[in-house]
Amino acid sequence: QENSDLELTIAGTADYISMVEAGAAEISEEDMLAAMTFGQEAIAAFCEKQAAFLAKVNPTPMDYTIHAADPSVAERVDAHLDEMSAALKDADKAARMQKVEELKSSIIENDFTEEERTTWGSDIKAALKALEKRAMRAMILETGERVDGRAPEEIRPLYIVPGYLPRVHGSGLFQRGQTQVMSVCTLGMLNEWQRLDTIWPEEGKRYMHQYNFPPYCTGETGRMGAPKRREVGHGALAERAIAPVLPDTDTFPYAIRVVSEVLESNGSSSMASTCGSCLALMDAGVPISAPVSGVAMGLIKEGDDVVILSDIQGIEDFLGDMDFKVCGTTEGITALQMDNKAKGLSTEILAEALGQAKRGRAFILDAMLEQIPAPREELSEYAPRIITIKIPVDKIRDVIGTGGKVIRGIQEETGASIEVHEDGNVFIASVDTGGEAARKMVEDIVKVPEVGEEYEGEVVNIQSFGAFVKLTPNKDGLLHISRVANGRVGAVEDVLSEGDTVKVKVIEVDEKTGKISLDRLDKPDAPEGSSKPRNDKGHGNDRRDRDRKRDNRKPRRRD
Repeated sequence: QENSDLELTIAGTADYISMVEAGAAEISEEDMLAAMTFGQEAIAAFCEKQAAFLAKVNPTPMDYTIHAADPSVAERVDAHLDEMSAALKDADKAARMQKVEELKSSIIENDFTEEERTTWGSDIKAALKALEKRAMRAMILETGERVDGRAPEEIRPLYIVPGYLPRVHGSGLFQRGQTQVMSVCTLGMLNEWQRLDTIWPEEGKRYMHQYNFPPYCTGETGRMGAPKRREVGHGALAERAIAPVLPDTDTFPYAIRVVSEVLESNGSSSMASTCGSCLALMDAGVPISAPVSGVAMGLIKEGDDVVILSDIQGIEDFLGDMDFKVCGTTEGITALQMDNKAKGLSTEILAEALGQAKRGRAFILDAMLEQIPAPREELSEYAPRIITIKIPVDKIRDVIGTGGKVIRGIQEETGASIEVHEDGNVFIASVDTGGEAARKMVEDIVKVPEVGEEYEGEVVNIQSFGAFVKLTPNKDGLLHISRVANGRVGAVEDVLSEGDTVKVKVIEVDEKTGKISLDRLDKPDAPEGSSKPRNDKGHGNDRRDRDRKRDNRKPRRRD
């Protein structure tokens, strides 16, 4: 599976495919069709085994009494076919629904008595729904015209605005007809990925897509709580469509989250969220390898009469025979999902649907690229800048410090966020100059001075033989007394004091001990009278003074 360019799941019977889920690495329509055909053959073999098992079991069918409506109900309702066809011809979803409901109410009121309405209530409603379905399908099969006046292959009017929201990291507004989606992209540190607790080996994912379908997008009110199956499925489809074109973490070391808010829905909202997400990613400056678009295909099939519809709206999904969503780039398909209600869906029909979807995707993608032809070259000023550096693994403890003291101190001082991985990769994120300051502090911690390098460091300790100068946060070097000034110096304190800043150069690094020897740059002349060694503070080298102190020590007790 790791090496495959296609992940395909098919369900169906021995005769036809009823459901398809697929994710792919930009494969061609021909390869997708061949894989679906291969899958159908496997399903037929499974069904053959099931039939052989059933033949051995020889089950006894159970009898059920099925309710049959009075034939006069359908006769009276079907008489209004032309009126229903006229009511359906409206591109505005709300206006069309109102006309249809008014017609249904009129038929119930005028064609049935109060007693009949009481007796046949559910049968009348079922007949009216069947009338609506028959009128919509007949309109397309007989005239080739859809309820909103479009031709079968025509895409609804597009309205595309990348960068619609000024304050977020990236955004994209995508509208197709009466379906409108706002997608918002947010960039974060890699440790902000989504952690997964499943039976699969994956521990998490860095690209997250969330699809929200609030009640108001269909003109309704309702509770907004946890995502439902539909929202989870649509979000997963859009996520799968975008995933193949995302850059790897070496190229773009960010966790990426896109939230698609469906503001208005009249079919194909999952495909609108795919297009909107692509816009938001490009607006955020995510260097995707290719832009992605998606389109939902439909099918009206009565016997041998077949019409394939591009960019279906809600009524064509509910009353049609197929919802076939296809996403991809100019190079091929990245995701596919199909629900089929028509028996006898042949490979020829599937091939035609895939070809028509490819043309629809290309039309939509061209419109998107007119508004934003490529990902932004610069990230939003509000997005974090992530700096990546590599440190030796044995230096990780120095950067983190005891209990995380060092790394917390760097973050508090610079305002940057720092993430250290076990392989030595360090990611530093900030929205200002704090990132560069944090990087310098980390590099200073792990830096190993080399011969010839020059430093400006603080004198941190003075001994009789020289001064220790702080070169990096974790490394000091010795400036010998013979190198603190021009001429002989009796005591280091005559030239330097703790806290002084001096310019030094590394002249030697002991390979075994790591000790560093320094030479002072811009040496001053030794002060007059400093050539005589000083013994008054115990820093001199007078042997008699040392012997006197040794003789005055108290003897150690031996009990």
